[in-house]
Amino acid sequence: MTLRIYNTLTGKKEDFIPLRENKVGIYACGVTVYDLCHIGHARSSVVFDVIYRYLHYRGYEVTFVRNFTDIDDKIIKRANEEGVDYQVIAGKYIEEFYTDMGGVGLERPTFEPKATDHISGMIDLISILVEKGFAYRKDGDVFFSVEKFKDYGKLSKRNIEEMQAGARVEIDEKKENPLDFALWKSSKPGEPFWDSPWGKGRPGWHIECSVMSQKYLGETFDIHGGGKDLIFPHHENEIAQSEAATGKPFARYWIHNGFVNINREKMSKSLGNILTIKDILKEWHPEVLRLFFLSHHYRSPVDYSEDSLREANTGLDRFYMTLHAIQEELKKPVAPSKKEIDPAAIANCRQAIDSFPSLFEEAMKDDFNTAQALGYFYDLQRNLNSLLDISKGHPTQEIAPMLKQGLDHFSKIGWVFGLFREDPEDYLARQRKNGLKKLNLTEEQILHIIDDRNLARKEKNWKRADEIRNDLLSRGIALEDTPSGTNWKLK
Repeated sequence: MTLRIYNTLTGKKEDFIPLRENKVGIYACGVTVYDLCHIGHARSSVVFDVIYRYLHYRGYEVTFVRNFTDIDDKIIKRANEEGVDYQVIAGKYIEEFYTDMGGVGLERPTFEPKATDHISGMIDLISILVEKGFAYRKDGDVFFSVEKFKDYGKLSKRNIEEMQAGARVEIDEKKENPLDFALWKSSKPGEPFWDSPWGKGRPGWHIECSVMSQKYLGETFDIHGGGKDLIFPHHENEIAQSEAATGKPFARYWIHNGFVNINREKMSKSLGNILTIKDILKEWHPEVLRLFFLSHHYRSPVDYSEDSLREANTGLDRFYMTLHAIQEELKKPVAPSKKEIDPAAIANCRQAIDSFPSLFEEAMKDDFNTAQALGYFYDLQRNLNSLLDISKGHPTQEIAPMLKQGLDHFSKIGWVFGLFREDPEDYLARQRKNGLKKLNLTEEQILHIIDDRNLARKEKNWKRADEIRNDLLSRGIALEDTPSGTNWKLK
C-alpha cells in the first residue's frame, strides 16, 4: 500500500509522491518566541516529529525545516514590559523551547531558521510582489492585494466576497481591502527596524515562512504543515504571496493537526486554562504525553484531562513492565523445547510477532494513523505476555528468539513514536519513586508495614492481616502474596 496523506488543499487523501525520488522536504511552522510553550505547541511538534521519524524509517532522505518567529508585536510588547531588548526575549524563549521540546523527546529538524536572519530575503520577495503588481505601498507599509491573486481562499475553502462581507479584520485605513495583509510594517518609535526600499521597518508575519521554506526546500516542495488554526489566514497568505511571486505551486501537500481542548473546553488565555509543557512534565513522564497524543489521529481534536493522562500513564507502565519482564527472562539459561507446550499457542504468538511490522506499516501508510498503529503495539504486548506465561521462567529454544524479536520491534519501531527509549528497569524504578512521593510514602515504610502483616499472618491474626492489606490498597498500594514472599506495586 502506498503512503496516503490527507491534503487540506484538496480535501481528500492522496497518494504521496515526492518531487524527487527518495527525498522529502517538510516545512512546519514553529513558535513565536515570547512565552513558554503550551500543550498545543507540544501536540503539533509531536505530530510532525513522528511524521519526520516515520519518513526516515521508510528510507527517505528528509529535509525538515521548523522556524522560529523571533520578531513580532508580542515579542516587542513583552520586551517593553520587561525593559529589555527584543532579542533578549527571543533568545530566552528559544532556549526554553529547546528545554521543553527536548524534554518531550523531539528530534532536531535539519534546519531551524530564525526570521531575523532572513530579512534580506523577505525584502527581495516583497520587491518582486510590488513589481508584479500584487502588492502596493502606503506610507512606508507594503500590503498584499488579495483581489489580485485569483486563487485566494483555495486552502481554507473561503470565498473572497463572503470574507469581505463578514470580515473581522482590524480596520486599517491604509488598506485598499480589509482582507489585504501586511508584507512590511513601517517602524514605530522605539521599535526594532531594518532598512528597506520603503523605509525603516520590519516584515509582516506571513512573509517569513515563504522566504525560509523556499530557501531551504525550493520554490515548490513536498509538505507544509502546522496546527489547524494556521490554515487561515497564515497558510492561505503564504500560498498567495509565494505563488504570486514565483508563478509555481508552493507546497504540494498540506497537513494540519487538530486542536487540544482542556476538560472539553477550548484552551485559551481568557479562560485561564493554558497548560505549559513545563507544568505537565513536572507531573508526568514525557512519554506519557506522547502516548496520549498518539492515541488519537493527528487530525482529530484531543481532550486533555488528568484522567486521560492517568490512563496513558497506566498504558506506558504496562508496556515497560512487559519489556522489563522480557529482559529478565532472556537473562536466564535457554532450555530445550517442552513437550507440554501447546503448539497452537506458540504459533499464534509467532504469527502476531512476525506480522507486527507490516500491520504497523499498514496503519501508518493510511494518513499516519498512529492510533491504529498503537493498537497493534498493544496486541504485540499481549502476545509477548502470553509467551512469558508459557515460558514461566524457563525460556526454551523456541520462545527465547521470539521474545528477543518482540523486544527488537519495540526498540526499532517504537523509535518512530519516540516511545520506549528508556531502560525499562530505570523507568519502572523512577515511576515507583514518583508514585510513592505522590502518596507520601517511602519504600522502607511499605516494607515495614508488610513485615507487620507477615507477623499477623504468622500469628493467624487474619483480621489484622486483611486490615493492613486493605489499608495499603486504599492508599494506592496493592499486595501480592507469592511462594517466595509478598510483593507490592502501585495501583
